[in-house]
Amino acid sequence: MTVRRRSTGEFTGRHMLIITLTFFGVIIAVNMTMATLARSSWTGLVVQNSYVASQQFNRKAEEGRAQAALHWQGRLTVADGVVRYTLLDAAGKPVLPTSVKVAFRHPASDAEDRTIELMPEPGGAFSARQAVRDGAWIVEVDADIGRTSPYRQVQRVFVRNGAIQ
Repeated sequence: MTVRRRSTGEFTGRHMLIITLTFFGVIIAVNMTMATLARSSWTGLVVQNSYVASQQFNRKAEEGRAQAALHWQGRLTVADGVVRYTLLDAAGKPVLPTSVKVAFRHPASDAEDRTIELMPEPGGAFSARQAVRDGAWIVEVDADIGRTSPYRQVQRVFVRNGAIQ
């Protein structure tokens, strides 16, 4: 009867089993972590009812074309804890809305979304003292200009050190 001795560096079935279980264990753990983070971070809900939203698309597109024909320019600034918005007509003169609301929406979650009502300043600008957290934001400005629909400006901005970059 011969007894076979294993050398210290020999690769066995036990080693292969441990490697295989570790490999698939890491894959499963990463997938579970990513699924949990994805589910808890954003609902994915963009509109309550996609059919109703599709019915309004043509009307909103026409409003956008009418607004673009005005050739107005809106300027949003965020600096030193102050949000400021100025609206200029095609000739560069200030347009004086009756009210301005600015909605800051985070692209990935709605946990920090907020709407700020800006107050008029002398010279036609509107402002509010409000710090904006650093990061990417989708900003929607609605300026009531006395028409059936407000002047709307939507832009994506990046805030760093409290100011738009």
